[in-house]
Amino acid sequence: MRLARHGAAGQEQPIAAGNDGVWRDISSLTNDIDGAFLSTGLDSLRASLDKGALPEVSSPVGRFGPPVVGIGKIVCIGLNYADHARETGAEIPKEPIIFLKTPDTVVGPDDTVLIPRTSVKTDWEVELAVIIGAEARYLDSPDTARTCIAGYAISNDVSEREFQIERGGQWDKGKNCETFNPLGPWIVDAASIEDPQNLDLKLSVNGQLRQNSNTSNMVFGVAHLVWYLSQFLVLRPGDVINTGTPHGVAMGLVDHPYLREGDVVELEIEGLGRQRQVFVAA
Repeated sequence: MRLARHGAAGQEQPIAAGNDGVWRDISSLTNDIDGAFLSTGLDSLRASLDKGALPEVSSPVGRFGPPVVGIGKIVCIGLNYADHARETGAEIPKEPIIFLKTPDTVVGPDDTVLIPRTSVKTDWEVELAVIIGAEARYLDSPDTARTCIAGYAISNDVSEREFQIERGGQWDKGKNCETFNPLGPWIVDAASIEDPQNLDLKLSVNGQLRQNSNTSNMVFGVAHLVWYLSQFLVLRPGDVINTGTPHGVAMGLVDHPYLREGDVVELEIEGLGRQRQVFVAA
């Protein structure tokens, strides 16, 4: 099952597709795809899709917006692929490295991304995003974490490396620039993903493959991350976890080909769709 929001920015409507792949209007079940719906509405949605009881969406669907609205927080995991840690000269972490992105960085999967003024080191990061569907507070074990996951999506954790690393202070100021978190195009519900630790993920810039890995290479897997985070903060329905990126970012390449105006970034994760962004100057 896939859940999405389509339409012009700020006017998106909720849609979903079941096993037949047909997009259907779900506005009779919910005004939007938010934490409340993810926590209580997925079973009824699945039943309605199985019956074919919801109206079809006219084709083509058009623009996909971010697949969830009203995000409380975006928790990001740094250096969660050993090869990415090595390419940046960092040690493999013994515990997850955590930082936050603000929800207003989120844009649609194919929306324009703005290169910040004075930026010289804007970078890309394809990541598996975990969408929370039930409150996670002091979970007993990683096994219990799975029941708290509504689904998965693609995230591009866009970063400005000079702001992040060379300007002092926190990583956050290199992570929270406007439009720095394309998300989507849709959420695939957790029941439809047999193993989130065996998904291929790729990213190319101007047609050149830059990242090519698999989520099996994570240092800390999805269930461990949800359990671990629940020991320090409360994860609530609609929250998002960006689980880290593999090797191949501009910072780790010999020629450091940071993004410039007009560059096109395309990314995909097996079973979760594709994104495409054009980068322009702010």
